[in-house]
Amino acid sequence: MTIGSATEGVGGAPKKKQRVGSNSQLSSTRAVIDSSFPDGTLMEGSHKSPTLRRSSSVPCGGGGEFNDSASADVILRLHLDNHRSPFDSFGTSSESVPVPVDESDVQIYLHSHFLRRSKYFATLLSDRWQQHNDDDSPKIHRLNLGVPPTPDSINDYLSVLQLLYTDDFSTSINSVVTALALLPIALELLFEDCIKACVKFLEAVPWSEDEERKILNLIPFLSNEESKELLTRISPVKNDSSEEMLHGLIFSAIHNHPNMAFAKAFVAKLLRDFSSRESVRRVLDKVFEKSLKVVKESLEEYSSPNFRGDHNETEAIQRLNLHSAMTNGKHLLWLVERMIELRVADTAVRAWSEQASFTADLQRAFRDDAWRNIAPSLPAVVLRCTSRLANAVATGNILAARQVRMKLVKDWLPVLIVCKDNISPMCTNHKSLCLELEDTFLRIISTLPMADAQELLQQCLSFSTRNVEDCPHLVTAFTTWFRRANRSLPADKFRQ
Repeated sequence: MTIGSATEGVGGAPKKKQRVGSNSQLSSTRAVIDSSFPDGTLMEGSHKSPTLRRSSSVPCGGGGEFNDSASADVILRLHLDNHRSPFDSFGTSSESVPVPVDESDVQIYLHSHFLRRSKYFATLLSDRWQQHNDDDSPKIHRLNLGVPPTPDSINDYLSVLQLLYTDDFSTSINSVVTALALLPIALELLFEDCIKACVKFLEAVPWSEDEERKILNLIPFLSNEESKELLTRISPVKNDSSEEMLHGLIFSAIHNHPNMAFAKAFVAKLLRDFSSRESVRRVLDKVFEKSLKVVKESLEEYSSPNFRGDHNETEAIQRLNLHSAMTNGKHLLWLVERMIELRVADTAVRAWSEQASFTADLQRAFRDDAWRNIAPSLPAVVLRCTSRLANAVATGNILAARQVRMKLVKDWLPVLIVCKDNISPMCTNHKSLCLELEDTFLRIISTLPMADAQELLQQCLSFSTRNVEDCPHLVTAFTTWFRRANRSLPADKFRQ
């Protein structure tokens, strides 16, 4: 029986191939019917397979046992057919290799009432395809069936034929390897009970990657009902299922998981290894936007409370707002670092450069002392986020437009100045962070037009110290600006 090759359907899903047992298809098979009366002996030159045996299972109806020559009314010869591609119709072909002669041909004794469980044999044994005897002698059907030229093909066909004699498939179909070996044969012979048993087993057990590929190739030849459970396991319900999964993993890692550090490290690896960088960008942008919104709203409520109540209640709510800003700020920093690492921080840089109201709330918050006892690490978290994004711009990791570079420095420079002025005595780590951000801002300013650079550099005087040697980055920035300002350029050469 020949079944067409699998093709892709709508949305990449395999198209279903109709499984039928029409008589017209039998004419193209290599089965040959001979209604002569055999003498019960094996055909000369044929060999029994070492695994061939009588069935010990309970028959599903009628008399006779598998390979019982005394009661058989069908003699089937299985032989390797070198002209047949191994299961290529089902997309599970194995490489054709030489097979020993004594395993390439086998004759078995079967019973037509069992064979008719297979629609293929039922049609083959129907009156339309049979020759009638002229006397009352018992009619013996002799059939030939070519099988693919692979080492295990005859044994696999024998296994399927033996299953025609039983209703208990569980002892035979007990591994994915076995189910995948028998299913294409059951499909070829239209042995519905065996097909259902193989599919049921495959639904319930894990698969290797190679096994999953073979199952995908077989699905087009299963009915919709048969393949339904298999498809739900390997096919996304929606086109954006992968992005939903990544979004959920990131959210869980930064908000819900008890071992947050380990979960974040694992999710970071998934993001690095994910095949679609655009999907990663969309997911990280979405989570970044949500986290930034929470931090901004917390700072806004802290800086401009709009509730009334007793002092203790007000203080408690303020503590919650500040704590929420700090906690979500740490999550935001982790997201920023992942986005920069994966070079997908363009949207984050633009968003960070458009936070005039947020930076104003931060300045108000850092000018009082409440944060010191409630969220002492909040200034460092905010400055680290700013420093990571600004450094990505300064190094060219993110190619930001001039207006974005301008606003990034203009909005966040006052926050840096407030942090320096209100955190005293300044710890070593905080001092180093401030110096790093100062240097980054000055490098970005050097990329701006002279007029914009002039405006921003005047605000950078707070970077200076009593000892000029301690602020070489500021000296370099002003030296560069004055060198450019005092350069005279030939008008006819550089200007239209």
